[in-house]
Amino acid sequence: MIVSMTGFGKGRSGNKNLSVEAEVKSVNGRYLDISLRIPSSLMNKDYDIKEFIKSKIKRGKVSASIQIKRNGLEEENLALDSDKLKSYLSLLKSIKKAAKISEKVKLEHLLINKEILISNNFIISDVEFNMVKEALEQALTEMMNMKKKEGKELANDLHKRVENIESRLKDIEQDAAQSVKEYFNKFKEKIKTLIENIAQYNDRLELELAIIAEKAEITEESVRLRSHLKFFINSLENDDEPGRKLNFLCQEMNREANTISSKTVSTSITHSTVFIREEIEKIREQIQNIE
Repeated sequence: MIVSMTGFGKGRSGNKNLSVEAEVKSVNGRYLDISLRIPSSLMNKDYDIKEFIKSKIKRGKVSASIQIKRNGLEEENLALDSDKLKSYLSLLKSIKKAAKISEKVKLEHLLINKEILISNNFIISDVEFNMVKEALEQALTEMMNMKKKEGKELANDLHKRVENIESRLKDIEQDAAQSVKEYFNKFKEKIKTLIENIAQYNDRLELELAIIAEKAEITEESVRLRSHLKFFINSLENDDEPGRKLNFLCQEMNREANTISSKTVSTSITHSTVFIREEIEKIREQIQNIE
């Protein structure tokens, strides 16, 4: 079962003194890229949190946010240090007087000094960190459920597009034999108009035309394209992380479709290969969202 790279989830945990809220969001990404927004009390747990997420997610750009409250207050709730404020304000007034500056002391002058604000930091215990992981796991589970649901919709769409390609490939295979015969006769008639005494060259002409017609043969390309389609469905249904493999198969399928198009002189086959390449491009766009 394929999984989308797009998802979102929330989780909560805690007790009467501590509450933890976690949010996780994932979007398309070539590799696994994790960014965290966490309180300073969890900074020393940064590696553990990322490893915990890695155990659940294999690919995509993941953003995780964790908020901790103690007794209803955010951990990093800022408070004013009144003593430092008074001391700093007195210093500013002394500077103003000494420098003979008439400008009044404004709020922005005070906020330059960050020491007047206190950050209420706490130390996270092992028990409390387990609560953090519990909230995070809830968020990841909710996100994974969303990713699986979207992955199922993606799989259904990809199956339909592969069926469309197989249908057109069947048309191509049916038209191919007649196309080669038409190619042969077309060149034969063209050469007849250029050579007056065609009879004495007839055997040689038949051989050369057969070689030319063989170059227009597309059986090998059709067989390879059909094989790629079967392999695509097999990977889609059975591989745990099929994203990169499916992308490679799209490149190979497109290569075979291009070769068929370049070799044929049949208008109907050309139209079918255009349709096939359009479907392959739509498939390629869809699989960019597969984990």
